[in-house]
Amino acid sequence: MRVGTFVLAAQFPGQGPGEALHRAVRSTEVAEESGLDSVWLAEHHFVPYGVCPSAVTLAALLLGRTRRIRVGTAVSVLPTQHPVALGEQAALLHLTSGGRFSLGVGRGGPWVDLEVFGGGLEAYEKGFPEALGLLLEWLSEARVAGNGERYGFREVAVVPRADELLDRDGGKSPGGPEVVVACTSPKTVRLAAENGLPMLLGMHCGDEEKAEMVALWRSAALAAGRSPESVREAGHVSAGVAQIADRSEGAVETLVKAMPGWLRQGLDAHVTVDGRHRVMRDPVAYTELLCGLHPVGPPRLAADRLAATAERTGITRFALLTEGSGDLAATEENVARLGTEVLPLLT
Repeated sequence: MRVGTFVLAAQFPGQGPGEALHRAVRSTEVAEESGLDSVWLAEHHFVPYGVCPSAVTLAALLLGRTRRIRVGTAVSVLPTQHPVALGEQAALLHLTSGGRFSLGVGRGGPWVDLEVFGGGLEAYEKGFPEALGLLLEWLSEARVAGNGERYGFREVAVVPRADELLDRDGGKSPGGPEVVVACTSPKTVRLAAENGLPMLLGMHCGDEEKAEMVALWRSAALAAGRSPESVREAGHVSAGVAQIADRSEGAVETLVKAMPGWLRQGLDAHVTVDGRHRVMRDPVAYTELLCGLHPVGPPRLAADRLAATAERTGITRFALLTEGSGDLAATEENVARLGTEVLPLLT
C-alpha cells in the first residue's frame, strides 16, 4: 500500500494565498518525515479553491526541499498549456530529482482559463487526445515534429531527453517520468488504457464506481494489446480525504466545520468560458459524503477503509486530502498521524 497526500493549497475563508501555500509546503515536509509515499499537487487558476497556478513549479520547489518522497502533479491541465513545454519541464524534474517526479495530466474544466491562456473551448472538448499523444512522444523520442490539428511544427531535437536518467553507478536508466491521467469519463478511461497509463480517480467517487472504471481500463488496455502483466501492475491512484482523530465524531466535526465554507467560496468562484449553466454541489452534503467514503476517523477505521477500497478496486495507491481543517498545526498533526499511526496498520 502506497499512501500519499493530495495538496490543493486550499484558501479557506479569512485566509490569504500565502497562508495556503505555506501550509502546502509544510505538509509536504511533514509527509516525508512521517514516512508517507508521495505528495500530489493540484493546479487551479483565478479561484481560492486552490491557489497553486502551476503544479510543476511547486513540484520543483518541493523536490528540492525533500530527499525521498515522490512528488506528482494532480493535475497539470493540458488544454491550457503546450504539451512540449510541459514535457520539457517534466523531463527536467525527472532527471534532476533522481526519478522522484510523477506527471499527472487532465482535461480540466470548461473554465475561463481556456480564454485567458488561448486554448479555447475546442482544446478542452476535442484536443486532449492530440495533446496527450504529443506529450508522450516528447517524453520517449529523440526528435519530434508536430503533425496534428492544433500543434504543427518542424522536427526538433528533444533536449533534455527524459529517458536518460543516471543511476547510482553513473549509467543510464531507461524510461521517462511516470505519467498518470485524471479520468472522469469512459472516453478518458479508454484513452488512458490504450496508452497504458494509470488513472487518477477523483475523491467524489465511491469504491463501486472506481471498481467499474478499473474494470473498463483493464478490458480496454488488453484490447489495445497491452500485456496482461502490465495491466495487472498498473499503478492507479485513488484520491480521497483523510482526517485522523481519536473518535470518528471528532474527525467528522472538524471537516464539517471547516470544509463547507472553503467549498462554497472556492467552487462558486469558477467561471465558465462559454456561460454554460453549472450546478454546484451542496457544500455540507458533499463534505458529509466525503467523510463517509474515505479514511475519516480513528487510525483503525482509516486503515480499514483504505484496505476495503484496495480490496474492492485493486487500487493500492492513495492521494489523500489532509488540509480539510484549514489550520496549519492541525494539518501537520493530521499528516503525521496518517504516516505514523495509519500506515503501519496497512503493512
